[in-house]
Amino acid sequence: MTDHHKPYRTCAFEGCCGRRNSSVRLIDARMPELARCLTLFRYVQAITGGPVARIEQAGSYAVPSLPGEAFAVRPGSIALRIDGGSIASAVVARDEDTGTVALSLLDADGRTVHQGRLLSEGDRLLAGLAGTVAPGLPPAGPSTAAPGVPEWESGDQLAQLDAVLTDGGAARRAAFHRYRGEHRAIGTDVVPAVLDHVCSVGLPIGIAVFGPGALQACGGRVHVTDRTVGGRVFAAIADSSVEIDLAGVRACRLVRSTAAHGPTSALELDDGDGRCVAVVTQFGMVGEDVHTAWEHLAASLPDT
Repeated sequence: MTDHHKPYRTCAFEGCCGRRNSSVRLIDARMPELARCLTLFRYVQAITGGPVARIEQAGSYAVPSLPGEAFAVRPGSIALRIDGGSIASAVVARDEDTGTVALSLLDADGRTVHQGRLLSEGDRLLAGLAGTVAPGLPPAGPSTAAPGVPEWESGDQLAQLDAVLTDGGAARRAAFHRYRGEHRAIGTDVVPAVLDHVCSVGLPIGIAVFGPGALQACGGRVHVTDRTVGGRVFAAIADSSVEIDLAGVRACRLVRSTAAHGPTSALELDDGDGRCVAVVTQFGMVGEDVHTAWEHLAASLPDT
């Protein structure tokens, strides 16, 4: 990430923008065509986020999901969830000078939603087989949330994530007083302390990082943490790395919602525009002992 980028206004991915010595091909951004393309590749460096939070993971893609569908975070797989209505185009760009190839998902404003850098020559050759499409092809379509009362108001953990995915959680946050689950504000300074603690005791966690219209999630044990003088926090989690610019986090809330083991706590980090940029929680079936330890930790966090 670079400091001069503004949240969700400009590209936060080095090397994704067009260069004079690059060739760029427009491919089909609609589901399930996009899913078929992503799951072809076996060795990818997948990157999602913005200037406040960013996640990188090396591996292969699980089948990406849309809002309303099931979502699983498994070791060794890149878990990607996409708001289809936010994806305007997908491009494969090859840098002719270096031979590097990256697949980027873009929104209507040309902002990078997600990027997958192809690490093997075999994947780079496969990228050349992806069918091209004409400019102006419609995106995958709007979110599948049901009409009427927003699902997040009484919904489970996945409903909360989907509400954030559609617009950064702005509408949800503006009406959060109607949320029927437990929620409270906590200090942003607890985030590095939480990461240090789970690292020291070996407690697995899950982290989801949001870009404009996509989330990428990882789960597992935290191998190492670090913090710079400027307030950037780093954590190596399983086969992923997460970076959070704590100076850009304006609010942190502990939100409980129903998940696989019952009510499950999540730390939601908001940027200066009120958009949720990252969530620290437990995803799926993690073991009752892990869930219990996480809930004890969450309950011990002080209010602001």
